[in-house]
Amino acid sequence: MFIRLLFIFTLIPILELYVLFRVHDLIGLGATVAMIFLTGAAGAYLARTQGLEILARIRGELAAGRPPGEELLDGALVLTGGIVLLTPGFCTDVLGFILLVPFTRRHLKRIVGRYFQRLAKSGRIVIRRY
Repeated sequence: MFIRLLFIFTLIPILELYVLFRVHDLIGLGATVAMIFLTGAAGAYLARTQGLEILARIRGELAAGRPPGEELLDGALVLTGGIVLLTPGFCTDVLGFILLVPFTRRHLKRIVGRYFQRLAKSGRIVIRRY
């Protein structure tokens, strides 16, 4: 766990700074700052629209009397994508957009769903149905 935290809190920011400096060298300071703001604005818009769409789907599933399992996983991925987009940098922006765009999120949702199924089968997590 310590190694993961070390990676998250040290290596990722170093990578982000490196990429920011390289982009600055290629296109200049003004364009780099503008790109950071534009990706942030686009990400905020996408997170909001996707979040509202998922919320409507969750309400629809609950109204129909079905558990909103896939919709909750979609919501968790969109929330994670929105949080990742808050951190400045191009690498995290790419990850955030992957989590927010429905096409790529659909594939990632399958992978995450299988991961949770393996955890449930191994007994590392318990899913209770009421």
